Amino acid sequence: MLKLILSVLCCATILFIAAAGAFADQAPTYHGPLSASEQTFVRSIQDDLNARFPHAADAMRAGFIRYTEVDDTGAISYANLHWDSTDLKHPSQLWYDKGGNLLGADFSTPDTNGKRPALFGVNPGRWYEFDNHIHYVVKDPVTGKISYYHYVMAPAFIKAGGDPMHPSAATLVKMGKVKSVADVPVIFDFPTVWDLIVWVKPNPSGAFAEKNPSVKP
Repeated sequence: MLKLILSVLCCATILFIAAAGAFADQAPTYHGPLSASEQTFVRSIQDDLNARFPHAADAMRAGFIRYTEVDDTGAISYANLHWDSTDLKHPSQLWYDKGGNLLGADFSTPDTNGKRPALFGVNPGRWYEFDNHIHYVVKDPVTGKISYYHYVMAPAFIKAGGDPMHPSAATLVKMGKVKSVADVPVIFDFPTVWDLIVWVKPNPSGAFAEKNPSVKP
């Protein structure tokens, strides 16, 4: 879940990943009650994802990579680097609490025309737009400690000579983000996408709400 981790980087209250020229349409435009089709969508992913990925270890075995610390919603995010959720069985991200228990998922689709997706029976106004950026994980060369949730925006990465489609830790060294390529065990491109966040864990505030009062950071 990129939600409130990224929101601190934005000049508007609920925008995510925003460069100086953030689009005004990045935030959800609809916060109403769930429709019948949305209720069906939520029940479907709750049944499926709880069965297949109840714990973080299940996600990792399926190829999901951890890339964040615990955010202020209580979630730790794992991405599978497949940014086109063609069906309900293929979320692009899963998120877990500190105990490794499933909390929710992200479904995404490339933003190719600036139009909000009409997918899964979900109101298009529920979706967020994320700008292209590069995520990386850092390993301390002395202690071996891993630190998560480092990123650079794609324009800065490109300016430094990097290729977002094939990101290299060497570019991060050139940018002064890390001292050595060996300090970066994970680096990946997070392209421009429309992203839908949904709580799998029952949420009194609604499945598409930003926070779940039953989950403590």
